[in-house]
Amino acid sequence: MTDGHLPVADQAAVRRASVRLIRKDTRAFTAVLALNSTAALTGLAGPWLLGRIIDEVRAGSGVAAVDRLAAVLVVCASVQLLLARWARYVGHRFGERTLARVREEFVDRALALPASVVERAGTGDLTARGTADVATVGTTLRDAGPELLINSVQFLFLLAAVFVLNPLLGAVGLFGLLPIWLVLRWYLRRARDGYLAEGAATSDVAEILAATASGARTVEALRLEERRVRASREALDTARRTRLYTLYLRSVFFPVVEIAYILPVAGVLLIGGMLHARGVMSLGSVVAAALYLQQLVNPLDQILVRVEQLQSSGASFARVEGLAGAPRTSAEDSPTPTDDRIDVTGVRYSYGRGGEVLRGVDLTVRPGERLAVVGPSGAGKTTLSRLLAGVDAPTSGSVTVGGVPVVGLGPEQLRRQVVLVTQEHHVFLGTVRDNLLIAEPGAGDEELWDALAAVGADGWVRELPEGLDTRLGEEGGHSTDGSQAQQLALARVVLADPHTLILDEATALLDPTTARHTERALAAVLEGRTVIAIAHRLHTAHDADRVAVMEDGLLTELGTHEELVAAGGAYAALWGSWHGGPGGS
Repeated sequence: MTDGHLPVADQAAVRRASVRLIRKDTRAFTAVLALNSTAALTGLAGPWLLGRIIDEVRAGSGVAAVDRLAAVLVVCASVQLLLARWARYVGHRFGERTLARVREEFVDRALALPASVVERAGTGDLTARGTADVATVGTTLRDAGPELLINSVQFLFLLAAVFVLNPLLGAVGLFGLLPIWLVLRWYLRRARDGYLAEGAATSDVAEILAATASGARTVEALRLEERRVRASREALDTARRTRLYTLYLRSVFFPVVEIAYILPVAGVLLIGGMLHARGVMSLGSVVAAALYLQQLVNPLDQILVRVEQLQSSGASFARVEGLAGAPRTSAEDSPTPTDDRIDVTGVRYSYGRGGEVLRGVDLTVRPGERLAVVGPSGAGKTTLSRLLAGVDAPTSGSVTVGGVPVVGLGPEQLRRQVVLVTQEHHVFLGTVRDNLLIAEPGAGDEELWDALAAVGADGWVRELPEGLDTRLGEEGGHSTDGSQAQQLALARVVLADPHTLILDEATALLDPTTARHTERALAAVLEGRTVIAIAHRLHTAHDADRVAVMEDGLLTELGTHEELVAAGGAYAALWGSWHGGPGGS
């Protein structure tokens, strides 16, 4: 991935992915091809029988001969209709199964993305790929794919039938299709890039809207409304330009095609009339050839419409399949830490092209220690917590647990070692039990209640109509407030039972009394484990074994609360201003 954007699969990767999906349901795909071919062959009987009727009438045959041929024509048309309906049914089932596989692969790949990759790319891009792009692929698999197969087979058989009637008429009909071939090549050379640009612009719009909505309070507080509106307008202008470009491609492509449809039929009638006048062809054969080419218009029109749709869906599939090329977390060959000690050595870190956020941090966190990290806003506290949790890798230096780089641990092993809890939280649709079992699927009711009690949430959960089995969510379920949602998130941490817990203002949404109770309860539950708290309230630092003070990306002070207050440095000033007097304890 480049510039923080999620990758897009190239054409070769898209072809390989398409073949892989077909191979997973080969029997159904073969059945679709066989049924379509049989239906198309049956449909060839109509124009040929009509030509025979004309020749029979010209030869003086009676009504009985015409009725016999007409009956055969009706039977062939009925069989073709049934076969085509069956082929569509099988094709749609194939499309739905294949779409389910695409969705499952997308979810698996999205869940395997490292958090840092998702954050750099933006949730808007991932959301657009998982919704609009997957939906476009689904429409193609369900509708466009089967229709394209049906009409492609019909087109080939109808064109072949004209050659069988008369090779010269076949060549005339094929030559009449040349303008369509030329405009199709012109269109295909430009369409993929155009639709990819349109998809990327749509993702940018979704990302800007999501970021503005989620950070609305910050935007208002910092008076960034005009800047966000300007950014939104620029993104919308780009999206509008990309859509107008693809519209331009279609506005050139389809009119040329519509005009070109009459050329093969006109050419065959002209040349066929000349051959009939010379006695080379019967009138029935000329009419049959003209009807074949006239029938060619409908499948060819459908093919070209579906080809245009395939350009859009192909670009969407390239974006969906692009996740296969994104960095992913892996548990394979993950080393095992020798102990629970965390060492931060010479760590520097910068976000993109910005300046350094951390500028050479050295820190050792002993197993079982409770460490509070304090400092002014922008000092690098949150960045340090992300490095400790393995969300990001340092630009230089190392962050290790038991001698093993934290970013080198597989996801399952990392969760057993270090868990980061921020003030961002999520309540999943489902029951209270479902929300807790995410962390430990094998936990029993007693363990669930113990985890809730550890974070002070057992009281309000017991008051729910069905206790643990109460559904959560705004649609027909119990609506949780910010503190309840955060307590559920902390209860999941208790169930996950890591040896190191990093709290980045994790209790910021709780009232002071509940926050203090929750932090102390967590400390009791995690006795013997490491707790690193990015302190939002300084009582957290007061209760910690040691306090680390961050200033301007540097670790400037490290010691116990009493030692730092007595030293009279930056921490003492923070404590004094927060506590209402210098040196208060």
